[in-house]
Amino acid sequence: MKKMSFLTMSVTAIALLSATLYACKKDDATNQSTQTAKVSMRLTDAPADYDAVYIDIQSVEVTMEGSAAVVIPAIRPGVYDLLKFRNGMDTLLARADIPAGKISQMRLILGANNSVVVDGQTYPMNTPSAQESGLKLNVKQEFAAGGAYDVWIDFDAGKSIVKTGNDKYQLKPVVRAYTALTDGRIKGYVLPGAALATVYATNGTDVYAAIPAADGFFMFTGLPEGTYAVTLDASVITFTDITINNVQVKFGATADLGITTLKP
Repeated sequence: MKKMSFLTMSVTAIALLSATLYACKKDDATNQSTQTAKVSMRLTDAPADYDAVYIDIQSVEVTMEGSAAVVIPAIRPGVYDLLKFRNGMDTLLARADIPAGKISQMRLILGANNSVVVDGQTYPMNTPSAQESGLKLNVKQEFAAGGAYDVWIDFDAGKSIVKTGNDKYQLKPVVRAYTALTDGRIKGYVLPGAALATVYATNGTDVYAAIPAADGFFMFTGLPEGTYAVTLDASVITFTDITINNVQVKFGATADLGITTLKP
């Protein structure tokens, strides 16, 4: 009987110990989830009149107030064609758990394999400053513990490429970032495709551009709140341009302009 009692006590003690260890692990996991936020970085692009714009993206560096920098490797480090991510299209660039709190600094780290394709010819682009210290992104937001957030990195290909002469090009990146809390949108269709229209959204001195898809669809994303004039500018002079005034943009909403047809 004594041996059985001892055995019973031992089994009970082991069970209690296991339960305690499980509870500690569960508490640790709970504490960790309440101290971090899940962040997904998504790459999108403003339009550019090139065949392709290849950018070598390696990682994103995020520094929260009071915390050390966190380097988030790209899910697929390497070359991305920016022109594939226009008119509201994007791709998941990186995802990680980071310390909760306010963002102090965010940087996009590039590699050396950057190039632009013009009329079927590929030209390398030099980006020394971007490779050394990264591209600073201005993101003003607080990430709550346990929350999940999307950050869009908008790489303006059209403004980022400088032709220096003798068929040489330099990459001087113009990049901005926004979140769902600072994302105003305008979308619509412009027809016919034969007009080869470019769409401009103007708010004061700020001008944003979009090149419609083959079906005429266009979308602006990450716009600041405000009142915009949207101009449908035909490249073919036989078509008449149209400007739509007083387009109201609010964060978290999309101003839908429907279908606009340019007349010859």
